[in-house]
Amino acid sequence: MKPLTKKILISACLLGEPVRYDGKSISFTDRKIRYFQQQGYLVPVCPEVIGGLPIPREPAEIIKSVGGFSDQKVITKGGCDVTDAFQRGAKITLEIALQNNVMAALLKSNSPSCGNLQIYDGSFSNQLIDGSGITVTALKKAGIPVFNEMQVDLLCDFIERQD
Repeated sequence: MKPLTKKILISACLLGEPVRYDGKSISFTDRKIRYFQQQGYLVPVCPEVIGGLPIPREPAEIIKSVGGFSDQKVITKGGCDVTDAFQRGAKITLEIALQNNVMAALLKSNSPSCGNLQIYDGSFSNQLIDGSGITVTALKKAGIPVFNEMQVDLLCDFIERQD
């Protein structure tokens, strides 16, 4: 693989950092991602922690209001509104991406912050729906493509076309 001129934003949990809501990391290993890490091309982030949420923290899901995703709120399983923390984390994550000349992001699927194709439906019943997390929405609006851990090959194809 040729040297990159730009970096890749990545969910810190995918690199083994215990930042998930349950205080755990993800068991994710991919030789291409390890190569990028060894070369210093990855910028790890956890938007929820950056936004001020603790580790561990109560599970949270995006609740669709009557107005749809433009009026989305993020609520914990216990009913606390954590929307501000998620929005703050998304804003800071976007700033980090721009400061680090990021070309794309590899984020954790299904997360209310990082899900790029699907998120949980807000009922805390493990039901997925099509949609994007708060951070993904901010990154996409800024023109940064987002992939998940099951789309590493697509990310690599994208990178090959860019660099």
